[in-house]
Amino acid sequence: MILKQLEDVPFADMSGYEGVKKQVILGPDDGSDEIVMRHFQVAPGGSTPYHAHDWPHLVKIEEGRGVTVDANGNETPVKAGDFIYLTDNETHQFRNTGETAFEFLCIVPRRGAS
Repeated sequence: MILKQLEDVPFADMSGYEGVKKQVILGPDDGSDEIVMRHFQVAPGGSTPYHAHDWPHLVKIEEGRGVTVDANGNETPVKAGDFIYLTDNETHQFRNTGETAFEFLCIVPRRGAS
């Protein structure tokens, strides 16, 4: 068993993504050959890239509020306690619309670890 505290997990390099911080909580470095758990923190006014991947995402909003943006540009409000499933190749973005940090957990297959 591996037990970690979020404050002990280093931040990954997110050069080019202003206001976005990422931590790989559990993943390949911990011996997980199949799944990766990541924590994202998006500053007020910030957003993740508008993008798609060939893997699914399981997301839990931990703190704050924001919107998800889909392939048609539709915005869906999300808040702490919400769960989101993104399918393979689903275009998406997370945007912080609040005045405090917007934080979420994101679980992906190992190929989505980067």
